[in-house]
Amino acid sequence: MANSDESNPLLANQPNTDNEKKAPKSATAPPEKQSPPPPPAAGATYGWTADGLPLGHGSVVGEPVRRSQWDSSLFACLGRNDEFCSSDLEVCLLGSVAPCVLYGSNVERLGSSPGTFANHCLPYSGLYLVGQYICGWNFLAPWFSYPSRTAIRRKFNLEGSCEALHRSCGCCGSFVEDEVQREHCELACDSVTHVFCHACALCQEGRELRRRLPHPGFNAQPVLIMIPPGEQTMGRHGA
Repeated sequence: MANSDESNPLLANQPNTDNEKKAPKSATAPPEKQSPPPPPAAGATYGWTADGLPLGHGSVVGEPVRRSQWDSSLFACLGRNDEFCSSDLEVCLLGSVAPCVLYGSNVERLGSSPGTFANHCLPYSGLYLVGQYICGWNFLAPWFSYPSRTAIRRKFNLEGSCEALHRSCGCCGSFVEDEVQREHCELACDSVTHVFCHACALCQEGRELRRRLPHPGFNAQPVLIMIPPGEQTMGRHGA
């Protein structure tokens, strides 16, 4: 007669101990070796972005990091009507009257190291005066100042002129697809922008930096002020 407990479906299946005792103990099998991952395809190439990041750093492997737009356009001389409006007016005034001061301020805010303002403002002023004296036009200083635009574009991952044209009208597609070719094109566009629209380029960079970075001279630290206690006098109270 079969045992009723063995035929109960609610009970867990018990292992057959008799068969386990009779079966000889087999040697443990060696662990299976995991096969190495397949190598990449022969035609697959991996490039690098302008900031030194691989192309796979984006949302999809092989997709470059998407760049953001500038806060204001190149010809938005008066900036935007927001909490930085007064600063935008100051930037516009400096770019029109004293571009050397605006350029030195931009590099100082970008570099945040002591002596940056003088090291850039003084050579810019010399090139500015030489260009004005020889040709009556500031044509030497832009070749000295355009690397600051490239540094700002790379630091904040901003789109360049080629990407802006491709986004607006669809041209320059071949330059945008290739990362190295695009960066060479953007470097040329940075220099051309400073040469032909120098004041507007400095103002756009100044507005961008003032919205993104605090001035290195405004490192406010709490100051502890100790106020001495007032004079204490001992009085005699009558009984």
